[in-house]
Amino acid sequence: MFLFKFTSLRSTRSRVLGVAAGAVAAAASMAAPSLAGTVTFGGNGVGQSFGMDFVTIGNLGNAADTTGAPNSAGSVGRTYDMNTFEVSRGMIEAYNANPGVVRITMQDMSAGAGGSNNGGNGVDRPATGTSWNEAARFVNWLNTQKGFAPAYKFTTNGFNDNIVLWDQTADPLDFDASNRYRSKRSNFFLPSFNEWYKAAYYDPSANSGAGGYWDYANGSNTAPTAVAGGTAANTAVYLRTASQGPADVKNAGGLSPYGVMGLGGNAIEWEESSGDLLNSAGSSDRAYRGGAWQSVAERISASWRVGDVDPTFEDNELGFRVASYNSDAVVPEPSMMVIGMVFGLGGLAAKRRLKK
Repeated sequence: MFLFKFTSLRSTRSRVLGVAAGAVAAAASMAAPSLAGTVTFGGNGVGQSFGMDFVTIGNLGNAADTTGAPNSAGSVGRTYDMNTFEVSRGMIEAYNANPGVVRITMQDMSAGAGGSNNGGNGVDRPATGTSWNEAARFVNWLNTQKGFAPAYKFTTNGFNDNIVLWDQTADPLDFDASNRYRSKRSNFFLPSFNEWYKAAYYDPSANSGAGGYWDYANGSNTAPTAVAGGTAANTAVYLRTASQGPADVKNAGGLSPYGVMGLGGNAIEWEESSGDLLNSAGSSDRAYRGGAWQSVAERISASWRVGDVDPTFEDNELGFRVASYNSDAVVPEPSMMVIGMVFGLGGLAAKRRLKK
């Protein structure tokens, strides 16, 4: 098999892809329609609604990267959508204003009593200080808002209680042996390690269209220019002081090759996956990655991932974003008629603190 590779300008690491896998991915992507767009969530009361923007991550079946962290990562077998921007404080505040939700807390980023001077609590800043469990509560609510099943199984109502695994006997419609965290009937979810990694570092146009991986989420093996904010290409919000704080989520540097902002710098982000990638217990340590506004270049690269973080952990640098299988669709619980249509059509289509 012929191989293509990138050679890092910063190190001797290389990214290697199979041509055959890249060709299959490119062909599959051409057949997949773009489902990205803005989706509105929330009630009709004052301050209860907000919109979330998504971009499509295509090129399904792309080869994995065997040089980053974890090893290997980035291969995803279906098209999905990724939140263009990090979840903002304003989105969490709007969620909290809806009746019946389990309220989510965030870190106080102000310099007032009880807070630290981390740039303030602007509504467009990333929703830092949210635990994995709180992020999962938020995602579950997004699903039920649009008629989907919750992604994660909570059996208690404490805001920072752990999930339990979906069970093959008790939850046959939700159970997925390959990922016991996420319901098969859900549409919105926290991105897995593969989904996050691909959205950040994979470039379908690299290697003359065969696809490949970069060291940084700006589509380069050279670290992006460090900035306090902005949207210029090849920039990211990092190497800043603590008091500067993160930028607004729509002002967090240049885009990844797929058009996602802030995957390097601004706020560190939760992965859905456990640190050991097994998703074998609701209490398992989780992973985060992507670096924050105070990070050095290494921590916004494909080589940095922290996988020993308790799902109840909160920190002023740690936020999250959302992914989706189809951000435009509103699909109710399946009926027998819908199931019959699917079968008919089937015949036609073959615990550690963040290091500063």
